[in-house]
Amino acid sequence: MSLISRVSVAAMLLVSMAACTGNNMPVGVTPISKEVYGLHMMIFWICCVIGAAVFAVMFYSMFKHRKSKGAVAADFHESTLVEIIWTAAPLVILVAMAIPAAKTLIAMEDTSDADVTIKVTGYQWKWQYEYLDSGISFFSALDAEHNAARQVGAGIDLTKFGDNYLKEVDNPLVVPVGKKIRFLHTSADVIHSWWVPDLAVKKDAIPGFINENWAFIEEEGTYRGKCTELCGRDHGFMPVVVEAVSEEKYNAWVAENTPAAMVAESDAATATAGAAEASADDDREWGMDELMAKGETVYNQACAACHQANGQGLPGAFPAIAGSAIATGDVDAHINIVYAGKPGSAMAAFAGQLDNAEMASVLTYQRNAFGNTVGDTIQPSAIKALR
Repeated sequence: MSLISRVSVAAMLLVSMAACTGNNMPVGVTPISKEVYGLHMMIFWICCVIGAAVFAVMFYSMFKHRKSKGAVAADFHESTLVEIIWTAAPLVILVAMAIPAAKTLIAMEDTSDADVTIKVTGYQWKWQYEYLDSGISFFSALDAEHNAARQVGAGIDLTKFGDNYLKEVDNPLVVPVGKKIRFLHTSADVIHSWWVPDLAVKKDAIPGFINENWAFIEEEGTYRGKCTELCGRDHGFMPVVVEAVSEEKYNAWVAENTPAAMVAESDAATATAGAAEASADDDREWGMDELMAKGETVYNQACAACHQANGQGLPGAFPAIAGSAIATGDVDAHINIVYAGKPGSAMAAFAGQLDNAEMASVLTYQRNAFGNTVGDTIQPSAIKALR
């Protein structure tokens, strides 16, 4: 028996064992995911049958017609019957697989009649979710505690994170069960790919393009995924967490998180009061302690992934905040690079990611933390005026 034959047999056995021991693709919690799983298993067993038949004939031939039994090689040419069989049989198998597969692929592309539409935008290295029906919008990044732990390196006890180390986010995507959810995928910088195996949803997020897919989740629960496109240095640290909840819980969450500007007219007075309060918050004078406390939180959420929790950065990749000529220099230049980003580099523009208070506080924090002692403050009113 040749080495190639032995390797082939071993590979087939390993695949079969993997399927039987749970190392298989998930069944999922959507109709499409179950169809995909059914197709996968059907094709898997077809391949197993074909492999078993081929190897059975091969083993039988090697044993029955071995040299030690005096077998002599046959001298024959083509067989019309055999050629018809080995042409027709694969054709029948391919058609049998193609018909249900085409049906599932067509269903995957049917995003019509959606109950909820969510725009998913990839950033280095986080996701932005925009609920186009309610106006809710937020960013979802690796949980701050997990992010800090992975930067410490060896020696830290990771058992407290359980099985979800580097899989938690600060703001999960909340969706209802029993509703058709349409996803619109795009990117603000490089190509990303949004993937949640249990939903059978995987779509590239490409700058300047909108890709679509959908999910109809049948069971409540938390479903995890990740970016599956190599999008940069921290590609491995932008997980996806989807929380599927009942329609009642979802409606309550929407009511709690809908922006004041988009509430019903009956709540116009409340909305006006909320908007006025936010505006007053931007216009008032913030103290240094207040800015530093808020700035530390924002820094850990938005900046630490690249510049490190201790502000030391990564040589050759991301500059340090500690002792930075930008963070300790001209305040307008500092504001500009955080507000508008730096073209041609990984420094993204945060104008659309942070509100006035968040940007002012993180700028103040950068100028007065990690050993930087500029001593000045940047007020939300300055960012408001810049906008």
